[in-house]
Amino acid sequence: MKADVLRGHLDPMILAVVEHDPLHGYAIMEALLERSGGALDLPTGTLYPALRRLERAGYLASEWQTVGGRKRRTYQLTSAGQKMLASGKEEWLTFRTVVEGVLRPNEA
Repeated sequence: MKADVLRGHLDPMILAVVEHDPLHGYAIMEALLERSGGALDLPTGTLYPALRRLERAGYLASEWQTVGGRKRRTYQLTSAGQKMLASGKEEWLTFRTVVEGVLRPNEA
């Protein structure tokens, strides 16, 4: 999948994978890959800056945890992140409806 297609949609997708459980960065990459059927194979150079940006914006909170003897930063959704995710879902539904209306105008 082209990186340009993700522009504007990556943040809500990241928030969605940590919606119910805190995850560390690699687990977030794996969840995006799995949920997308392999289409979202993000490089760390894309994911980690996005995680830092979402944390600075107050949508994610992080803490260091030891997992299997290794320290990892774990990210979880904040209440502001929950609101942002809800907004992102609504924007996506609107965008999808508009694009489908243009690309498939005669289909129900």
